[in-house]
Amino acid sequence: MNTELFIARRLFSSKDQDQKMSRRIVRLAVAGISLGMMVMILAVAIVTGFQREIEDKVNGFAAHLQVVNYDSNFSYQTEFINSRQPFLDDLKAMPEVRHVQQFITKPGMIRTEEAIQGMVLKGIAADFDWTFFEKNKVAGQEIPLDSLRTNQVWISEQVSNLLKLTLGDSFRMYFLNENERTPRIRQFEVGGIYRTGLEEFDQMFMLIDIRHLQSLNSWEEDQISGYEVFVNDLNAVDEIEYEVRDLILANLVDDESLLRVINIKRKFPHIFDWLNLLDMNVWIILLLMVLVAGFNMVSGLLVIILERTQMIGVLKSLGAANVNVRKVFLYLSVFLIGQGLLWGNLLGLALGLAQHYFEIIHLDPTSYYVDTVPVNISILHLVLLNVGALVVTTFMLLGPSYFVSRISPEKTIRFE
Repeated sequence: MNTELFIARRLFSSKDQDQKMSRRIVRLAVAGISLGMMVMILAVAIVTGFQREIEDKVNGFAAHLQVVNYDSNFSYQTEFINSRQPFLDDLKAMPEVRHVQQFITKPGMIRTEEAIQGMVLKGIAADFDWTFFEKNKVAGQEIPLDSLRTNQVWISEQVSNLLKLTLGDSFRMYFLNENERTPRIRQFEVGGIYRTGLEEFDQMFMLIDIRHLQSLNSWEEDQISGYEVFVNDLNAVDEIEYEVRDLILANLVDDESLLRVINIKRKFPHIFDWLNLLDMNVWIILLLMVLVAGFNMVSGLLVIILERTQMIGVLKSLGAANVNVRKVFLYLSVFLIGQGLLWGNLLGLALGLAQHYFEIIHLDPTSYYVDTVPVNISILHLVLLNVGALVVTTFMLLGPSYFVSRISPEKTIRFE
């Protein structure tokens, strides 16, 4: 039987009324650990939830990777490529790739009787994945892309309010191509309205039948701006980019345009750099909370040792070595830390789940890109937080536990 563990359990469950001061301080230490763990859980859940929400929205508009003409720059007026690429089947078969779809982008201008708004039209075909826009749909139905060319388009709620356009309304758009002095005019109908909260993109993008843009650009049916590639894991997008690039190089055709791969992180670096900065804030919060919890337990352990000097003297007089007595108090500290972590997990999970399901705290989408505080609760994060907090705080208690070796059994027994 582990004698040190047995003694620590008895001390942990003791209801000794003579140790009122130590019990009070220990409760404060446990409460500090609980609050620290609650803050750590919420900090990690909110930051990772915020990062995932923004990344999903950016990827929904522009995909993780884009395969475009090498001569195309980062503007939305692009050079065409042939839609019949020899690498396409192999690209779709890659296990890391979730979906591949063709697209065309072209800038234009909406003009109504009361306002003018510049837009980027994103031409989509029958292979378009509607999952993201259906999730953020306000009104309307999917654009019918598998039949004749349609005039229906999707605009954002922000543009709808700005131009006072509702579902079913018609409006005119103006386009200007190179080497043309007069703009081309087309009339479209609002077939759907979406709202993502990502204001920078909501006020810019409009979904349209890809055949309209082919006609406006004087392109053939097999000419497009490029392909959007969605991957399963954003964290692996850099490695997948190199794989896609190698696949394209292995299938070069002499008479076709040179292609290149654009990574979403490089296309919108200001957004992803900002999201990466949030990781530093989380690490600072975690470090501060662990240090506070550790110092709380150090003070609690010192008080317990001081109030248990008689017990320490008795154990030493019975032949217990310093290391064995230290183990008693370290085991006791682990029990107390575990109790604090348990309550901290319960509080953190309760508040996190309440925000996730009931959306209690709201945000200004113009500043934060989301309507409510997003929460992402991960089992892996919970395990790492609990194990890390337990290990660090226990390690901080090794130093104060050496105070046991300075207690002499002769003096404590004689004093009593």
